[in-house]
Amino acid sequence: MTVLRLNPSATSSYGRHMRNTMDKVTATQLSTYNDEFNADVKNKLATLTISRDSYSEALGDRSSYLQHPAVFSHKLSIDPPITNQKRSGRCWIFACLNILRLQMMQEYKLEELELSQPFVFFYDKLEKANWFLENVLATADEDVDGRVVQYLLKDPVNDGGQFDMIVALLEKYGVVPKEAYPETFHTSNSGEMDALITSRLREFAEQLRQAQAEGKSAEELRERKRGMLAEVHRVLVVSLGQPPERVTWAFYNKDKKFHEFRGISPLEFYKSYVKVDCTRLVSLINDPRNAYMRKYTVQYLGNVAEAQGVRYVNVDIESMKQYASRVIQSGRPVWFGCDVGKFRISSKGLLDCKAIDYKSAFNFALGSTKAQRLQYGDSAMTHAMVLTGVHIEDDRPVRWRVENSWGDASGVKGYLTLTDEWFSEYVYQIVLDKSDLPQRVVDVLDQDAVELPPWDPMGALAQ
Repeated sequence: MTVLRLNPSATSSYGRHMRNTMDKVTATQLSTYNDEFNADVKNKLATLTISRDSYSEALGDRSSYLQHPAVFSHKLSIDPPITNQKRSGRCWIFACLNILRLQMMQEYKLEELELSQPFVFFYDKLEKANWFLENVLATADEDVDGRVVQYLLKDPVNDGGQFDMIVALLEKYGVVPKEAYPETFHTSNSGEMDALITSRLREFAEQLRQAQAEGKSAEELRERKRGMLAEVHRVLVVSLGQPPERVTWAFYNKDKKFHEFRGISPLEFYKSYVKVDCTRLVSLINDPRNAYMRKYTVQYLGNVAEAQGVRYVNVDIESMKQYASRVIQSGRPVWFGCDVGKFRISSKGLLDCKAIDYKSAFNFALGSTKAQRLQYGDSAMTHAMVLTGVHIEDDRPVRWRVENSWGDASGVKGYLTLTDEWFSEYVYQIVLDKSDLPQRVVDVLDQDAVELPPWDPMGALAQ
């Protein structure tokens, strides 16, 4: 496995000089800035307009959303009810289960169906706690103030995730219908529970590191860890409820016929009724900083200890769009990850690089490349959704239809439209079946993975 690491470097004499001679903001500078601002009458108009509303609404370019109506030449035949992750970071789970339910709805002739995101969420929290504690043990001889240990301590049970992480959960635990394990306050409002578990895990980290320093054996350390995990399990059951071991799935189909399947385990429900082999799904990323047609992973990124971890194949953006378009035109959805906060007009449900006219208000336009935004921390994958349509003109995609998980009051009845230019700039990941990819892309999975450092933007978790 190839490992990419940041090269530690001593502070240069240039750096020391610049810190020791730091330039300060002076009263003269402020006076000049104010004079220049007040001399331009356009600034007063900008202030009157923008101070009363968000940038996206005040500076929204009308021509942008008129040019990109929510009409698509290719769209999935089924529009299931929009889901709502509410005040939680479970988008990656919602997006995956929203894809899985479509095949079930077609096979069983259902008008609506929702799979239990809380069920997957429960086991993700438990597995992440175990993953964290195992990594605490693996780094127990490293400096607690070092970058790796501090990174691990930062957010050990983050709600977010990567696609390979939900595959690991589904393959181990399965899934159930939503009515068998519904929402609680803490699934929909996870912040308080997350904070409690995180504080307790940090206490556990200190205890495990201290025990390791005292010379406790690996088995003694792991026995302590199992007791710690039991406490996390208790918090989860109290907050979310105990996940069912057997469920009954009963429903009326579109023909008003009643069906009932009793005594199904969650894993059996996943294998026998969902019927999607998620192990065949491949995560493609577009990371222009790094070589294409290479396999990548991220150090310390995962949740289920025995799973293969997160792996990506890096492809150019035009290939990514071509593969996604073909799948949608064949009538199937595509899971994808993007930086959803960039150039979004929420009220119009539009994501477009030309949608917000910053230059008219501030006299500058943002011009970094995708690679530069990744390198300098200005962008990363923040959210996962589902592509359900594409509009083709002259054999090229112009705009894409998106099913979100923010409820039907968001966007246009729960859907968004993103332009093809926005796709190029802010979409970082899609997930496709191996059969939808050229063999040369699938063969990349046989390579040794290039391991990126844990803080790399390709390790960002969709929330």
